[in-house]
Amino acid sequence: MGWFEAVVLGLVQGLTEFLPISSSAHLRVVGEAAGWGDPGAAFTAITQIGTEAAVLLYFRKDIARIVVAWVRALVDRTRRSDADARMGWLIIVGSVPIVVLGLLFQDDIETTFRDLRIVAISLVAFSLVLYWADRVGRKKRELADLSVRDGLLFGLAQAMALVPGVSRSGGTITMGLFLGYTRAAAARYSFLLAIPAVLGSGFFQVYEALTGDVAGETVSWGPTVLATVIAFGVGLSVIAWLLRYLDRGTFTPFVVYRVVLGLALLALVGVGVLAPR
Repeated sequence: MGWFEAVVLGLVQGLTEFLPISSSAHLRVVGEAAGWGDPGAAFTAITQIGTEAAVLLYFRKDIARIVVAWVRALVDRTRRSDADARMGWLIIVGSVPIVVLGLLFQDDIETTFRDLRIVAISLVAFSLVLYWADRVGRKKRELADLSVRDGLLFGLAQAMALVPGVSRSGGTITMGLFLGYTRAAAARYSFLLAIPAVLGSGFFQVYEALTGDVAGETVSWGPTVLATVIAFGVGLSVIAWLLRYLDRGTFTPFVVYRVVLGLALLALVGVGVLAPR
């Protein structure tokens, strides 16, 4: 991977990670369209460390409060009803599905699921589900209403993002809307829920790359680190913008964009302009 390629893909990762349009799909599509080929699941997972670092910085006060309350509740039963302690457990519970499914389907995630036809279909199909959820969701519930059942359902929706094109934020926000949560509440939980899964996946890929266990991929460390740093800076700005936007805006623009991109991608693969794999 060259330095210019790293800059472009880092920008793409930062711009698309938190929007419900699938960063992994965009990295896959941009790499193929530019003639660079698939940047690979390892590059994608490692650069996501940058965007999750942006989450850690943006929500640092919330995260510190949750961690402290959760640790205190472990040794003091009277604190177990604390809202922040409950949120800590709900983030752990919601992370279970993606860990289990990620391990079960690791080979497919790194190969089969990255087929551009699957990416395109996922972009279109899940955009329609998001549009439906945004239309029918009651948008009354806040994070204080979150239950264990809801945490697991959010987690299952997040696990769908193992397929590029679904979108981690899009999947969890969609589930939140179906469950009656406000757009902003669903987005905030989506960002917090992603922290263990994304950091775990990213550092696992770092370990595999350092030990030479990344099948069929070679990690160019200099460009990859640069892309990760760029993704951090851009992602931080996108988080702030999206949370402001969700106070008044709908997901319709993202739905339209996903449908157009998905159909265009299918057409380009169909006529042979882009190779599906």
